Amino acid sequence: MKQFIAFVKKEFYYISRDRRTMLILVGMPIVQIILFGFAISTEVKNVQTGILTSSVDADTRYIIDWIDASEYFTVKHVVHSADELNRLFRRNEIELGVVFSAQLQRQRFDSENIQVIVDATDPNLAVMRGSYAGGVIAGVRVELLQTGMIQPSFVIHNKLLFNPQMRSAYNFVPGVMGLILMLICAMMTSISIVREKETGTMEILLVSPMNPLFVILSKVVPYFMLSILNLTTILLLSVFVLDVPIAGSLASLLGVSLLFIFVSLSLGLLISSITRTQVAAMLASGMVLMIPSIILSGIIFPIESMPGILQGIACLIPVRWYVDLVRKLMIEGVPFGYVWQETAILLIMAVILIGITTRSFKNRLE
Repeated sequence: MKQFIAFVKKEFYYISRDRRTMLILVGMPIVQIILFGFAISTEVKNVQTGILTSSVDADTRYIIDWIDASEYFTVKHVVHSADELNRLFRRNEIELGVVFSAQLQRQRFDSENIQVIVDATDPNLAVMRGSYAGGVIAGVRVELLQTGMIQPSFVIHNKLLFNPQMRSAYNFVPGVMGLILMLICAMMTSISIVREKETGTMEILLVSPMNPLFVILSKVVPYFMLSILNLTTILLLSVFVLDVPIAGSLASLLGVSLLFIFVSLSLGLLISSITRTQVAAMLASGMVLMIPSIILSGIIFPIESMPGILQGIACLIPVRWYVDLVRKLMIEGVPFGYVWQETAILLIMAVILIGITTRSFKNRLE
């Protein structure tokens, strides 16, 4: 019993001296509970909304103001042609559109039609957004009836863009692509290099006549090739098995995917440079990298519904930008000119990460 207690004390002393272990044991649960508590929300909030109307008179302005006053919708644009509204959808500047018929401006709501157009690349969100919009407009009708301003009798029609069949595959395929590529590139690369450190063979390789940078790259290339193979497999299964079409340019989709693979590889190298054991690398890749990527990337929970500080943190998650790119290029079929901002962000991330990683490895070698 005394020996057992002595070993228990020794283990406590070891853990208390290891700052990284203490950070994982004490800090990570706090971070995770905050993320789960605030980020996991199925509510619809701050939906970017566009209004299509031939003219904005007092009655139409009343309805627009009512929609904008709701916490669920933010009216960003008021346009006067269907082409303008469609352009806003393709640029992802709006997620929902409300179309008023031409007769609505003649101060009568008799037999009027109001169309709600929803971006259905995420079917679950599309249903909720359409339902919320219908509820808000129905609230306008009740308010007008109570005030006696007019006698409204209008019908709301919903229209789904990009995914009218409401197929869930259109939503999860971009997310799965991002998570698989991140898993293969970041987690496996970091573990592979750390394994060499544990066995002592990494030092042997680094003192060889070959440039250390090429030694590291030689460890990365197999995972880069595996990632390309995975990307090809995912696209083939998506098109021929799940019937998810590639609506946009295949070359653009492959280009941004290779860029994301490079960013993920840089993350894996960075993790390998700051960890010494496979367990630490696994924890860093799984808990610090993968879980925030799932929660804060918009794959499951809408980023617009999160608190502002978490929306800011989500901007630092590479998967978030890649999922947006895949949805726009693959599902919505927009041209590459519409996604240059997301691509530029990933490119900046790649440059920063590879710079930090190279400097970290250089400092360790010196």
